[in-house]
Amino acid sequence: MAQLVLTNADITVNGVVLSDRANQVTLNYEVEAVEVTAFGNTGRAFTGGLQNNTIDIEFHQDFAATETEATIFPLVGTTTTVTVRPSSASTSSTNPLYTITGTYLAAHTPVSGTVGELATTSLSFQGGTLAKTTS
Repeated sequence: MAQLVLTNADITVNGVVLSDRANQVTLNYEVEAVEVTAFGNTGRAFTGGLQNNTIDIEFHQDFAATETEATIFPLVGTTTTVTVRPSSASTSSTNPLYTITGTYLAAHTPVSGTVGELATTSLSFQGGTLAKTTS
C-alpha cells in the first residue's frame, strides 16, 4: 500500500484555485448520530442524520486581485463551494475530488502575524454537503 506525503494538494474556493497560497488543509466528514432507541432495546441504537462537515485551511495572505483576500473577503457570512484533492493530478480512485457545496464561512482575519513572519489567514468552513468523485 502506497503512502501519501501531501505536497501538492489542489484547493479551490468559490471556483478560484488557491492551492499555491495554502499550506494546511483539514477536511472533516461527519454524519451526526440520531438516536432511535425504542422500548425493548437492550442498548442505545442510532441512525445517520445530517452531514456536519468542516474544512479548515490556512492561507498565505495576498491582497492582489484574484488571490486570497479578493476571493475570501466577500464570502464572509455566505455559503460557497470548496473543493480539495490530495494532488493536482487528474481525479481518480487514488486522487479523489472532495466537493463541499453550501459550506458557510462565518469569519475571516484579513491581517494576522508578527514582525518578520508570513501573514496568514486561517479559515474554517462549516456545514454543507460533501460529495466524493473518483473519475
